[in-house]
Amino acid sequence: LSQVAGAMLRSSVLPGRGLIRPRPACAARSVSASAGSIVRTFRGAAASSPWRVNPEVEEALRAGRPVVALESTIVAHGMPWPQNLEAALLVESTVREHGALPATIAVIDGEPVVGLDAAQLEALAKAGSDVRKCSTRELPLVMAQGAHGATTVASTAYVAAKVGIDVFVTGGVGGVHRGAATTFDVSADLTELRRTPVAVVCAGVKSILDIPLTLEYLETQGVPVLSMGTDDFPAFFSVSSGVKSPARVDTPAEAARHFACARALGMESGSLIAVPNPEPAESASIEAAIHDALKDAAAQGVEGAKITPFVLSHVAEKTGGASLSSNIALVNNNAKVGAQIAVELAALPPGYAGGGAAGGGSGA
Repeated sequence: LSQVAGAMLRSSVLPGRGLIRPRPACAARSVSASAGSIVRTFRGAAASSPWRVNPEVEEALRAGRPVVALESTIVAHGMPWPQNLEAALLVESTVREHGALPATIAVIDGEPVVGLDAAQLEALAKAGSDVRKCSTRELPLVMAQGAHGATTVASTAYVAAKVGIDVFVTGGVGGVHRGAATTFDVSADLTELRRTPVAVVCAGVKSILDIPLTLEYLETQGVPVLSMGTDDFPAFFSVSSGVKSPARVDTPAEAARHFACARALGMESGSLIAVPNPEPAESASIEAAIHDALKDAAAQGVEGAKITPFVLSHVAEKTGGASLSSNIALVNNNAKVGAQIAVELAALPPGYAGGGAAGGGSGA
């Protein structure tokens, strides 16, 4: 992992990306010094567009080549330095190795950027939790304040759909929190899935959440939920949550055809594609660590958007780093499967609307 990250950073930019250009003085903005110096690099977007799309990403989308969106909250809030940077670079490399183009999304100096370069990724990773966690509702405020924002599943899916990216890879999605009957704490990830047509590839719902209630909520919202190669719904650190998956697909090609058919039907929702963790952590120790972390969070008054990073950090500490290793493995595996789905989706004929095994059949 360290060798991969080092090789990419020594090249200053990821393969195929433009050289970093310093921001002109006239474009300077007031940003938090603690967030580090993140260079604005992409200037190809039209002045009327709220996003800055990496030219390589823009070219690939225009040509119909496969692109995979990646979130940035996992970089700034999901893992400690330097493992967060190493994991981010590894995931981007994996997407490329499997035939697709990675596009990590974040808000830089108030502008949503689609396709961070290596310098931006490093600055974001170093700044960590000093960078604001930015769900969909926070996007306009972070933009108005000219600040940096690490996009969540919800906001990454939103931006990805707006620029024409169909496949988005993450670790695990948010959901209905434990105790939601009294707190009403339901992640915006779920409501965004209801209204944003993107295929979200993940390792299921984060195991710190109430998984049965999350699946019930997604059913109510009409969001297709598929598990890859298993009848059980994965639970992030574990291959099974103990809950039967609503549906099953066995190959990336099948998942791609499913999404294409949903699109042909004009469905407005996204699709959730859950992939089992290839290096699961021991479920009993994880569950015990989650229980203790939730008690600590309640005792310390941690709530809202701060709960998930707090619990994940404490679980990593209580499991001696085993959960962090498992987290990196599952995200990288999701990147492989997501890239394969994107490749299969791009290979389908225009207007595909079902009818057999069109578009190949790569295995997971």
